[in-house]
Amino acid sequence: MSVKAVIFDFIGTLVRVVDYSYEGSVRKLCQSVVESGFDVDSSVFLEVYRKAHLKYREIRYGDLVEVTNAVWISEALNNLGYKIALEDGRVKRVVNAFFQDYLESLKTRKCAKKVLIWASSRYKTGLISNFTYAPVIHAALRKLELNKFFNVILVSHEVGWRKPHPKIFRRALISLKVKPEEAIFVGDSPKEDIEGAKNLGMKTVFVSSQFYDRSMLETAPDGMVENLCQLPKFIRKLSIAV
Repeated sequence: MSVKAVIFDFIGTLVRVVDYSYEGSVRKLCQSVVESGFDVDSSVFLEVYRKAHLKYREIRYGDLVEVTNAVWISEALNNLGYKIALEDGRVKRVVNAFFQDYLESLKTRKCAKKVLIWASSRYKTGLISNFTYAPVIHAALRKLELNKFFNVILVSHEVGWRKPHPKIFRRALISLKVKPEEAIFVGDSPKEDIEGAKNLGMKTVFVSSQFYDRSMLETAPDGMVENLCQLPKFIRKLSIAV
């Protein structure tokens, strides 16, 4: 059966994170909490916030159910005595402040745009990203001018499920109107991307990144590349082999 679609991971695979400071984002988070009208000490807020974050992290990585940052931020504030709804605009303001530096840190990897031009002219193309706040992914795609290359863009925050859960992969396949064996998944995470896609019957190509290298693989991919510039020849090879 011929290959009809190529689906990509985003962070790590198509983009790099450059000069990012998590501690800086946390400082902006605390500053935004105060500026939004919540009279709380930063150290007290962070203690409650981190407990809520760890609680939902277990759900996200254990059950593969995505939970957005607004949930644990609003829960932290409620635990400090504020009656605040998840949809409160102040919560959104705090989340945006937290991700401001991260969004600016995302840069395209070498050959990323060239590969997407090549792939989108030959196959249906999709993107699946695990991320707790979808606006960051959509904003990054627009900023880097990559959104125009995809027929479907799925973010775990919007879907409700995280890779490697099969439901998020199936959603992409259904949207692209292809069967698993007609699709190639390209990603840098051994478990979320390679294992998740292969378990559903898709062909996979592992791309080494700043986060993962081939020594971390437990499930063998159908192809491996050190950089995106090598990707087209591997996709062609898999297309012929199918």
